[in-house]
Amino acid sequence: MIFEKLLVPDLCTEHYYDITPETVKSMGGSALLCDIDNTLVTYDDPVPTPRVLQWIENMESSGVKIAFVSNNKPDRVEAFNEGLRLTAYADAGKPKTKYLAMALKDMGVEKDRAILLGDQLLTDCAAAKRFGIPAIIVPPIKDKKTLFFRFKRWLEIPYMKKYKKMHSR
Repeated sequence: MIFEKLLVPDLCTEHYYDITPETVKSMGGSALLCDIDNTLVTYDDPVPTPRVLQWIENMESSGVKIAFVSNNKPDRVEAFNEGLRLTAYADAGKPKTKYLAMALKDMGVEKDRAILLGDQLLTDCAAAKRFGIPAIIVPPIKDKKTLFFRFKRWLEIPYMKKYKKMHSR
């Protein structure tokens, strides 16, 4: 039961760009704490794609603040964020919540106005739920095929089924 509370997302969409400012606002949010790898771009994309840049611009021009909270290394996150200069934290250790709180403080956003966007239930969704904020999950853009990642995705299956069952009514 506790795992259901931590691992069932509030919303699933096919792509990050399906999330609009209206989506965020309808969920009570004014800020998105975004994972980077496999959520916004693949691990192979060192910088934001034009589509990501347009999406961020659209969010921000509509009053939705964006920050990056990634488990990846500082050089990766810094390179991705270089031209954007948004709040960004690397080595976040999600599902730990320390850097979620720090990002919100940096942005001047209250916790009850934040939503986390990611691609993994065991890190992103669990961090959001532990922190007490909604989680939006997208399928990974280009999933790693290592045994470790395949195992993690296998563990997610029952929780994604639970989400689909809850939202099929």
